[in-house]
Amino acid sequence: MSDSGRGFKKHSPTSLYSLKRRVGAHRQFTLSRLLVLFAAALVFSCGRVDQSPEASGSEDLPISAEQQRLEAFFAATWEEDLARAPASASYLGIKDQQDQWNDVSEAFQLESLEITRQRLAFIEGIDTAELSPERQLSYRLYRLDLERTLVGAPYRHHRYIIHQYRGPHTSPISLLVNVHTIDSVQDASDYIARLNNLPQYFDGVIEQIQIRMEKGLYLVDWMIPKIAESAGNVLAGVPFDDTDTASVIWDDFTAKLDALAVEPAVKEGLLKAARDALLSSVKPAYERLIAVVQSQQEVAPADDGVWRFPEGDAFYANLLRAFTTTDLTPEEIHQAGLANVERLHREMRAVMAELGEQGDLADFLSRVRNDASLRFDNSDEGRAAYLDAARGAINEMAQRLPDYFGLLPASDLVVKPVEAYRERSAGKAFYQSPPPDGSRPGIYYANLYDMDAMPITDLEALAFHEGLPGHHLQLSISAELEGVPDFQRHTRFTAFTEGWGLYSEFLAREMGFYQNPYSNFGRLAMELWRAARLVVDTGLHYKQWTREQAVAYLIANTPNSEYDCQRAIERYIAMPGQATAYMIGKLRIVELRDMAQEVLGEQFDIRAFHDTLLGSGAVPLDQLEASVQQLIQTTLSSAG
Repeated sequence: MSDSGRGFKKHSPTSLYSLKRRVGAHRQFTLSRLLVLFAAALVFSCGRVDQSPEASGSEDLPISAEQQRLEAFFAATWEEDLARAPASASYLGIKDQQDQWNDVSEAFQLESLEITRQRLAFIEGIDTAELSPERQLSYRLYRLDLERTLVGAPYRHHRYIIHQYRGPHTSPISLLVNVHTIDSVQDASDYIARLNNLPQYFDGVIEQIQIRMEKGLYLVDWMIPKIAESAGNVLAGVPFDDTDTASVIWDDFTAKLDALAVEPAVKEGLLKAARDALLSSVKPAYERLIAVVQSQQEVAPADDGVWRFPEGDAFYANLLRAFTTTDLTPEEIHQAGLANVERLHREMRAVMAELGEQGDLADFLSRVRNDASLRFDNSDEGRAAYLDAARGAINEMAQRLPDYFGLLPASDLVVKPVEAYRERSAGKAFYQSPPPDGSRPGIYYANLYDMDAMPITDLEALAFHEGLPGHHLQLSISAELEGVPDFQRHTRFTAFTEGWGLYSEFLAREMGFYQNPYSNFGRLAMELWRAARLVVDTGLHYKQWTREQAVAYLIANTPNSEYDCQRAIERYIAMPGQATAYMIGKLRIVELRDMAQEVLGEQFDIRAFHDTLLGSGAVPLDQLEASVQQLIQTTLSSAG
């Protein structure tokens, strides 16, 4: 056993899967059942599970003509997708069409669905027996992505194309500010062209809003003023008004242009063109978008859950399957949430005892919620102190990673506050990936608009989730993988990605962090938050809870501020199902680690386990199990 495998104890959460696991063949899978499966895996051929090239030796085998045909298909369709989504390509550092936006028009979407059907027909004709184990995995991931798109197609208009949390009113600004670099005059010209092309993009957005209105798929009434406010913030400042403050786009463009060595006459021409684009293209486009959103105000309902939509229950069930990569029912997810909330309350009571606290947990949660000493000042100085502390935690974590991971990211990570134009509507924290070439760093965004919603107790866990060893490590490693098709490096499965983020918070405890009991309480509070999500998300969209009921549940069961609880519930209303993936993914990762430790004993190596999870990119949870089973098999075989 390696040094990094020592000291790891079996974790015993209230498992989602011990309640009822419904993946694949709808069978119960407890730890003992998994051990039986593993034993069976030793009997059958290795080709039934996925192997790394090192384990299988497949890198020495000749590549079949069928595999070459599939790999050429992967490469061609990847290039086609990049050409069809120039804004998405920009996030990958590709500048070929950086004057364009993605097309969201109905005609484009229908064309995309037909392309998906054609691709599925093609790969159904692939003889998978001729593929290496690694490419069999690629095949399954690609096919699954196609199938989930087609299964969700009947409900594609049920998804909000715009909501208060994020959407086309904020995403173009985020791309321009954080992604569109200006390293040449051509880059600056493309930036201006993108501004002039914004009306065309918004035409597609408005068409989608109107289609939804015709189908009765309205926004919730309270979303509309929030969207209008965020969109209006983009038009605040120079050159849109006579204030002394530059608008967010003008400030970004001028700052980037100032950093570029360019002739004064050329610079002046670019500034004039950008100003003209903002006034003649961007401003009227935003005004039209705001007007269309506001036109729903008189007819938008007050009911929050998607149960109110036609076929709303089927839509929500489809979302849960897609986000969790299981077929757990809303009721099963709800009950799993209640059980894990109870478990985490018990663990919090243990921390209370460590702190010498007396009384009920509810009283302690209230004290933590209102304790000013557990928060930085709501001032510029307090915000700067928070960012410094977050950077310090991430830097310390980076020093310890080699003991727990063999695979490490090459890309840099920076910590930034959420920009003012979107901080009132954005979530409390999120991450933006770097491009594969590392030309831009990954960004951990902390929303410091309301410092009461960012307690010091949660600071470490939040930094580890969004940064290291969480999203930055996982997503950067995925983007940097070699020997896998491009699509595989960038495909997302929320249960894996967000489950990994939550697992990272848990892992940090074993790595020696959260030495202050309040920090450990904060870690538990963050996990409790994800357990409560299972309750309130299904409560809103399945049990027909009101927003007020859901907020009240969070206030009663978590230490988060009322403002934080309100914002969170608004997010779950806008993005139904997504929030359930965190806890479900984390529980599965921990169960699989417990399984590997149980079988391997002294041979268990935490670095090998982590590298197995991260080494193929994001995968659905059943594939994660197959990968861990293969790790166990390979480890036992090498020891035998």
